[in-house]
Amino acid sequence: MKRAALHNLGCKVNAYEMDAMEQLLRDNGYEIVSFEELADVYIINTCTVTNIADRKSRQMLHRAKKRNPDGIVIAVGCYVQTDLEGTLSDAGIDLCIGNNKKKEIVTILSEYLKLRQEKTPDKTMRNTSVIDINKTNEYEELQLHHTTAEHTRAYIKIQDGCNQFCTYCIIPYARGRVRSRTQENIITEIQTLSENGYREFVITGIHISSYGSDFENPGQTVSANCFYDQYLLQLLQSIDRIAGVARIRLGSLEPRIITDEFALQLSEIKKLCPHFHLSLQSGCDAVLQRMNRRYTAEEFYEKTLILRKYFTHPAITTDVITGFPGETEEEFMETEEFLKKVSFYEMHIFKYSKRRNTPAAARKDQLTEAVKASRSEVYLTLEKQMSADFRRYYIAKTCEVLLEECKEINSTEYWVGYTKEYVRVVIPKVQFSDENMSNQIVTAFISGILENEYMLGSKAGN
Repeated sequence: MKRAALHNLGCKVNAYEMDAMEQLLRDNGYEIVSFEELADVYIINTCTVTNIADRKSRQMLHRAKKRNPDGIVIAVGCYVQTDLEGTLSDAGIDLCIGNNKKKEIVTILSEYLKLRQEKTPDKTMRNTSVIDINKTNEYEELQLHHTTAEHTRAYIKIQDGCNQFCTYCIIPYARGRVRSRTQENIITEIQTLSENGYREFVITGIHISSYGSDFENPGQTVSANCFYDQYLLQLLQSIDRIAGVARIRLGSLEPRIITDEFALQLSEIKKLCPHFHLSLQSGCDAVLQRMNRRYTAEEFYEKTLILRKYFTHPAITTDVITGFPGETEEEFMETEEFLKKVSFYEMHIFKYSKRRNTPAAARKDQLTEAVKASRSEVYLTLEKQMSADFRRYYIAKTCEVLLEECKEINSTEYWVGYTKEYVRVVIPKVQFSDENMSNQIVTAFISGILENEYMLGSKAGN
C-alpha cells in the first residue's frame, strides 16, 4: 500500500475537491498520512488568488520534496492552471494537474508510476494533465460519498467557474466559465452524507449565484449580468426536504441576486441559516467602477436592508480589498464610513495583490505595500469592533448550537459549537457529564463573552 499525504491551500471549493481526491485515493488502496510524515506521494492543492497564495503553494511543494526526495510531488489546482510563465517548472515537481482533471488523479498517478518503473523520462507527462480551462463546458463530477475532513458539516460544490471578470481577479482564468452541476447529482451526494451523520451542509462554488445559468443554453457562455435564481432556490428547497439535514449554509452570494422576492423565498426555507456573505470589495463607487463590480455602494446597502427585512438579526459578512490601484485617501475613507454604515458581522480584509494578466495589474497607479498595510490595519480594527457588537446582541438570549469539539480554555474544558449565524459558543463540558456531544444540536442560554472570541453559554435548563 502506498502512502499519500495531502495539503490544501485556498477556498472552500478547494477544500471540497481535496476531500474528494483523498476519497478517490483511499478507495484505490492508498493509505492517507499526515503531510508531516514520510509519504510516497505528496499532493498540494494550490491557490493563486494572491501573491501570498502563490508563494505558499511553492513553499509547500518544495517542503514535500525536501521531506522525501524520492517521493512523487504533485501540484494540482489554480496555480497550476494559470502558470503561464512556468514558475512551477521545477525539477522538484513531478506532476502538474489542472482544474477539471482532479477527478483523474488516480489514473494519472498510475500512469506516471508505470512510466517510472519502465524508467521512461518523467518529463513526458509532467504537464499533459493541464487543459485549457476556458475551452471546456464540462462540469467536473468530483464528489464526496463517504466522509469529509470535518465531522459535523460538509461543503457541497454546486458549480465551477465565473463569468464576472473583475479587473483584479485571476479566478476566471483559473476556473473557466460557469459550469453547473445537476440538482439530482447534488441531492444524491447530500443524502449519502446525511446518512453518514453530517448535519450541516455548506453550499459552495466559485460563483454560486450563477448556478444553473448555463442550463438555459448548454455550451454557451452566459452574460455576467445573467442570474437564474430559481435554480438556486429550487436546489435549496430540495435540500430542505432531506430528512437528515439540520442546517443549510450558503457560500458567497453576488449582491445583485438579492431581491425582495428572492429573500422572501429564502426566508421560507426552514433549515437555511441566516448567514449571508455578500462580497463588497469597496464602499466607494469610483473604485467599484474601476474594479468592474457592476453595482454601486448604495445598491449594495439596499441588498443588506432587504436581508434584514426578512431575517431577524442576520449575520452579514463580506470581503474588502484595500489599496486597489489609484485608491485615494478620500476613497479609502469613503469605504471606511460605508463599512460602518452597513455594520457587518465579519469582514475578510485583503491587501490588493497584482495578478498577472489582469487589467488592474497593468495600471500605473499602484499603491505602495506600506500604504496597503496601513489601510488594512484600520479595517481590521473596525472589523473587530463590529464583530464584537454583533455577538453582544446574543447575551441573555437562547440559541441553537451545533456542537463540534471539546476544547480546553484557561484550564476549563468546553464543548465548542456554532449558532445558525455562525457565532461561536462554548458550554462547560461538566454540564454534559462524559457524554460525547460532537455533532449534537443543543439549546444554550448565552450569558456573556469569553476572551473576546467565544460567547459563553450554558445548557438550557441548567
